[in-house]
Amino acid sequence: MFSFGSPQPVGEDGQWRQQLDCFVKENQQELAALSWGLFLEKGASDDTLGIDIQPTPRFIFCPKSAIEKLNDRVNSQIQEVLGFIDAHNPEKQVLILGIGNGQIKLIQFEIEPPPPICFEHLASDVDTLLGKLEQRLSQYVQT
Repeated sequence: MFSFGSPQPVGEDGQWRQQLDCFVKENQQELAALSWGLFLEKGASDDTLGIDIQPTPRFIFCPKSAIEKLNDRVNSQIQEVLGFIDAHNPEKQVLILGIGNGQIKLIQFEIEPPPPICFEHLASDVDTLLGKLEQRLSQYVQT
């Protein structure tokens, strides 16, 4: 997992980051399966999987154009995020943007087996995976 910027305090503003880290660590295979399943459904789109923490934790899609506009508004401070998005290989990696308290957390990891095999092994559809993961997410991340 990778997070940009200065280490965040564990206080109110940084607690969601630690909670999200725990969620991702405990659910890597399911997240990989979801990531691959969404890739199969959406095809080669410019959307990046995201987790919006507020008002309640949920999965979203982040269009690349919106991330580019945000980058422009913050004087290119998240240019690296766009680089990771451009270089993302969905067959090998999971890439998720965590969004909370006016902050972005980039989550990227490789897993064995790779995402297509995780999806195949779980033998579940995307909607079922989304439902299960959002329920688990709400147990990890308290807003």
